[in-house]
Amino acid sequence: MFDIKKTDDAFVMNTYKRFPVDIVSGSGSRVYDSKGKEYIDLGSGIGVTAFGIADPVWQKAVTEQMGKVQHTSNLYYTEPCAKLAKLLCEKTSMKKVFFCNSGAEANECIIKAARKYAADVHGSDTYTIVTLKNSFHGRTVTTLSATGQEHYHELFQPLTPGFVHVPANDFDAFTKVCNTHKVAGVLLECIQGEGGVFPLEADYIQKVAAFAKEHDILLMIDEVQTGNGRTGKLYAFQNFGVQPDLVSTAKGLGGGLPIGAALFGDKVEKVLGFGDHGSTFGGNPVCCAGALSILKRLDDPFLSEVKKKGELVRSLLKGAKGVQSVTGMGLMIGILPKKNASELVMKCMERGVLCLTAKNKIRLLPALNIPKEDLEKGVQVIKDVCAESVEQETK
Repeated sequence: MFDIKKTDDAFVMNTYKRFPVDIVSGSGSRVYDSKGKEYIDLGSGIGVTAFGIADPVWQKAVTEQMGKVQHTSNLYYTEPCAKLAKLLCEKTSMKKVFFCNSGAEANECIIKAARKYAADVHGSDTYTIVTLKNSFHGRTVTTLSATGQEHYHELFQPLTPGFVHVPANDFDAFTKVCNTHKVAGVLLECIQGEGGVFPLEADYIQKVAAFAKEHDILLMIDEVQTGNGRTGKLYAFQNFGVQPDLVSTAKGLGGGLPIGAALFGDKVEKVLGFGDHGSTFGGNPVCCAGALSILKRLDDPFLSEVKKKGELVRSLLKGAKGVQSVTGMGLMIGILPKKNASELVMKCMERGVLCLTAKNKIRLLPALNIPKEDLEKGVQVIKDVCAESVEQETK
């Protein structure tokens, strides 16, 4: 009998601390391991399977495109790529899209675009990108440089220069950097996902956006985790009444296939020309077909239901024993337990519920269409585990 774990340990690079579970099949928000054990999935592949496992609409779109052409390269036109770009622009008021394969690549693209715009308009010495402490923007050398967490930097020096990290929600710290550096852009996550599901204050986002506009600093929003319906709006910035110059997104856009997108606003829609950037697999027709099947369903009535589900989770956790606080927006939820989050996630898994962690929190990123009964059952397991952890201490 094939031993998945033994073979994986022998041949796959040991960069992941995997849970002791092998997922072999699933449907919707239920997945199964090789022993037939059922789990409620509250992680959706870290916010990727937006409509759950084996979603039939997504499957149909992907398999139909696979039967036509699976890849052409960007030397040629394909219908799914063009249609997806059009729909993204229509839903965001952005003007152009560059397709790539991941969130890190999308962030690389908008960083390059911001620096090229600044060099063209203000001179080549205007290149600084301001990001926030506790942020996460990817694992390439440059997106690690943008990431405001020192422990990610330690092993990979020297990093790409030109990034300054300031405390979140500290507008004075932001303006101080802008007054002492030649700043090309400011890159924000409206909710810091890997940083612990930490939401930025609305007033801070709006002040930064206004200052950036006044000083011709590009407003760049990282929507890799917060985008594609996760917060109850198509993109998180739409909750705050701001319009970015550049947006990066990935994860839930593809529904399970690798796709990233960089969106360009009015000011920068012509900043990249022939040969300035590229991607062999970017705009792949199969990935774009899958993404179209996701994006078309993220309409206002559906997004309203995402908000309601998020409110349901918060109401169920309010005052729960062993829970200190709940943060997030929509179905991007961080639960701060009184005991170790990693240990509690393992106990949830033993009881058939798959959760994630982010810093010291239990993180939930369920499929956006998760049935109410699955959501309630999964949250009840989390509540039970959190309560038992503090009850055991008093015995």
